[in-house]
Amino acid sequence: MYDLLVVGAGPYGLSIASHAAAAGLSLRVLGRPMASWRDHMPSGMFLKSEPWASNLADPRGRWRLDAYCATRGITARHAQPIPVATFAAYGLWFARHAVPGVDERMVSRVAACPAGFEAVTEDGEVLRARSVALAVGVMPFVKLPSPLRGLPCALVTHSSHHSDLGRFRGRDVTVIGGGQAALETAALLAEQGTRVRVLARADRLRWNDVPPPEQRPWWQSARTPHSGLGCGWRNWFYAERPDLFRRLPEPTRVRVAATALGPAGAWWVRDRVEPAVETLLGREVAAARAVPGGVRLETVSRTGELGTVETEHVIAATGFRATLDRLDLLSAELRGTLATTADGSPAVGRGFESSYPGLFLAGLLTASAFGPAMRFVHGATFTATTLVRGVRRRLSAAAPARPVPVPAGRKAAEALGNTRH
Repeated sequence: MYDLLVVGAGPYGLSIASHAAAAGLSLRVLGRPMASWRDHMPSGMFLKSEPWASNLADPRGRWRLDAYCATRGITARHAQPIPVATFAAYGLWFARHAVPGVDERMVSRVAACPAGFEAVTEDGEVLRARSVALAVGVMPFVKLPSPLRGLPCALVTHSSHHSDLGRFRGRDVTVIGGGQAALETAALLAEQGTRVRVLARADRLRWNDVPPPEQRPWWQSARTPHSGLGCGWRNWFYAERPDLFRRLPEPTRVRVAATALGPAGAWWVRDRVEPAVETLLGREVAAARAVPGGVRLETVSRTGELGTVETEHVIAATGFRATLDRLDLLSAELRGTLATTADGSPAVGRGFESSYPGLFLAGLLTASAFGPAMRFVHGATFTATTLVRGVRRRLSAAAPARPVPVPAGRKAAEALGNTRH
């Protein structure tokens, strides 16, 4: 029986595994390394976060993104976006150097058992462990607007369903959403000759500013400090103090997790979108139906004005919603024992432990507890160190008490005393 099973091998799972191995825990890591980055993002995309805020976490800080880039003759510079393909390759490099062998099989089910947990792999093997860390990423939590849910995938897909946009060359596509995924997807489509438009609820698109220089006068840094989530004291708090964020009242945490760092495009994609992509702003999809040649979207504006858009395909870049009911990986019995927060996500304690002892959660699932950093790679460092500390605390609490050695003379005296009546 293992001390810990890590389910998931993305940035959070690999970081947790690296820390667990260094802590001497007996460990098994399951999942295809960096799968969502390798399989669910089109070629040509870039990381929105700064290179220095995109490191996976090992205890000694040896296997950073800039160290990987140096081995490939690439310079990881501030304010210079890194290709997603480079980041995915970095994750594989990290896994080889910082994590004991990853078992690339997927886990189909996790259930509680008398001594802890059992996980069933895709080929039927049962593995048992005293504790489990679920680091399942975002793919189980894809969110589609309700009017689109009944349409076939030949007509409607989520932005995370595409590793190659080539099938849309020469076609007409409508991208729904106003965030980075929507805007960068639209730019890539336009650049390959797709007729593309963006449809968003916001009245205007928001763009992040070009980040200020990494080295600045002290007074500028004091006024708007850099952080892993952008400049400013609020972003610094979200990025660097998840432990304090957890102490905020639950309604505040849930609201901030849902609204902070809202939809916005990176500064470097703006010039690729504005001249080339039609935008339909201030509109929401009220209904959708299949028509000959594609989809008809019925839209409504904030003032109640109705409209229609006909398109061959819809790509919904509408994000993810991490709720407990989407965690099909857990057995119904185990899932039914878990407490939730107001937004439907599982409740976790200070060590990322769920309400079921020994079951730990990581990544997007924990954003309403530890803040917006858990939506980004930057949150992996805090998560790995804190979660593994929580696992060790749980294992120590569950370990049977060992008998205290007693000197031989004392044993004899006690034995003698026990014979007296």
